[in-house]
Amino acid sequence: MNAGVASTRRQAVGQAIDELDLGALGRALWRRRRWIIGLTLLAAGLAFIAVNLITPRYKSKARVLVETRENIFLWPDAEKTTERGVTVDQEAVTSQVQFILSRNLAREVIKKLRLGERPEFDPALRATSVIRVLLGLLGLAKDPLSETPEERVLKSFAERLSAFQVEKSRVIAIEFESEDPELAARAANSVAETYLVFQQTAKQDQSRAAGQWLAEKIETLRKAVADAEVNVEKYRANANLMVGTNNTTLSNQQLGEFNTQLATARAQKADAEAKARIIRDALRTGAPIEFSDIVNSELIRRLSEQRVTLRGQLAEQSSTLLDFHPRIKELKAQIADLEGQMRTEAERLARSLENDARLTTARVESLGASLDQLKRQAATINERDVQLRALEREAKSQRDLLESYLAKYREATARDSIGAASPDARIISTASVSNTPSWPKKLPTVLIAALSMLALSVGLIATGQLLGAASVRPASDIVAQDERAAADARLATGQGIVPDRADARVALPAIEELARELAAAGDTGRRVAVMATRSDQDTAPVAMTLARTLDNKARVVLIELAQGEPVRPAVAADPPAPGIGELIAGTATFGQIITRDRSSRIHVVGRGQAAPDLETTLRSARFVVALEALARSYDHVVIDVGAPSDAAAERLAQLAPRAVLIADRLTALGQARLLRSGFAAVNVLPSAPAAPQSNATGTRAAA
Repeated sequence: MNAGVASTRRQAVGQAIDELDLGALGRALWRRRRWIIGLTLLAAGLAFIAVNLITPRYKSKARVLVETRENIFLWPDAEKTTERGVTVDQEAVTSQVQFILSRNLAREVIKKLRLGERPEFDPALRATSVIRVLLGLLGLAKDPLSETPEERVLKSFAERLSAFQVEKSRVIAIEFESEDPELAARAANSVAETYLVFQQTAKQDQSRAAGQWLAEKIETLRKAVADAEVNVEKYRANANLMVGTNNTTLSNQQLGEFNTQLATARAQKADAEAKARIIRDALRTGAPIEFSDIVNSELIRRLSEQRVTLRGQLAEQSSTLLDFHPRIKELKAQIADLEGQMRTEAERLARSLENDARLTTARVESLGASLDQLKRQAATINERDVQLRALEREAKSQRDLLESYLAKYREATARDSIGAASPDARIISTASVSNTPSWPKKLPTVLIAALSMLALSVGLIATGQLLGAASVRPASDIVAQDERAAADARLATGQGIVPDRADARVALPAIEELARELAAAGDTGRRVAVMATRSDQDTAPVAMTLARTLDNKARVVLIELAQGEPVRPAVAADPPAPGIGELIAGTATFGQIITRDRSSRIHVVGRGQAAPDLETTLRSARFVVALEALARSYDHVVIDVGAPSDAAAERLAQLAPRAVLIADRLTALGQARLLRSGFAAVNVLPSAPAAPQSNATGTRAAA
């Protein structure tokens, strides 16, 4: 049950706050309109004076395009046919922006433009003002002399320089601000030019450093190449791998020559044996001997010529002489002798060829033995040749590396000597002198100051109202502008006796003692329900007297829920104001049901017109929210409930832990019943005071 009540309270609190915001906030702003307008105009005037007193600054901008700008004619021949990367990634452009903002580049520009001699960049050169001295003494301004001159100038330069990448491009914008418009343009252009010079110098330094490194490596490689070649020659000599013609070793050349000689000898042997055999066969069979070796013999040629002569003579004589003629016989005998000599010469030639064949056979055998020996040597030499080739490859690799380094060294020295290194950027837009100040923007600054003050003043008022709404504190928007007026007159009639209604009276000391007890009770004494045991008892005078007594030291509100004659019309500053009945019905807001007591500082909330019965009122979510809000806004909440039923008493015990019971003959029973209902404490007053009387003007006098 308690959880449901708490949830209902939270929802209704939000509704009540919304109602308060919509009404009270607008009225509060309207009441303070002159204050808001005055502050806004004052802020605008101060801003106008300030922007006219401030020294204006002028801004100039230069643009630089980052791109690869290598000259193809300076590339090595091997690279001219290849495509080099010409794009620059975004990270590289961002890095170049940081390079432009670097302190090294700033020092160069400062030195070039002699900015250290200008008071604009070195605060120490400015005239000392009283304001600066006072701010320095208060610690609100830093003494410029506490920094070195270079630090002061660099700091001022960095504040005026800005560089950024143009979105979705490789363009870098360089902006510079200065009190001198010409200096702003010169500084922006100087930064761009110095940036390009730094890039070109960096490339030249890179080429120079590469040349120096290559020179050292070349010297080392030259020694390495010389040592490798010496090792090759030493190993070749020690391994007997001397090189002959056609870049082959002597052993391989000898092996080839012996192979050739052996083949030639074998051919000669076969040729001689064949010729000798043919000649022998021709002599044995008597066949004519007509071979080139025989025919080419000088002796055979003479004998053959003589035989031809004699045969001619024989043929001539045979035409006239018979076969038995001596001359014929003589010629035949001479021819036969010549043929015999020719056969003898053929036999001698055959023997000569056979002898040549035998000599050739011996030579073949000798060459074969030598060739076998060379083959055995070649097997060993080949193994050594493998090691020799390894040494030669090492020497060749060292030589190739030396040649490549020499080529790179020549390229690096050539680029350094002719200044061929080009920066990877170029200026596409130079800065121009601006005649319009970039800072301060007078009209926007004045408007911003005015709007800021307007928003601030409205915000302060709204914050106050919202904070009041958050605590549901009525404050000045719930009651009159002057908060609570001083009491017109305190309740005091002779000897401390309250005028009665002709049927009862009560001593003020008893109520004052009760007020002191409630003030000392803390949270349990903040919500107090004043009630009676009988319906004919009037609790309104006691509730009003108790509320006014508590008001001496605290903020107090009185809520009327009793069914008897209401007291608010007689004491309230706004008697026709709506009450709890209208709040529950939704026809009145929370701020409208509260009015001020004319005779004290307390606030009064009446029952209103056509209010529901007490139990229905106590269970209403709107009433619960109103009670919670009042408890947060006031120190004490006094509730006049008359004579409640048992159900109403139990419900009331959940909302107000303290009860005040007016004494009668049933006081003991009533006190026990209230304690059983859940009240934390029940105080008893001895008797009821008199109710307020109506005066001649139609209102009731305060009790």
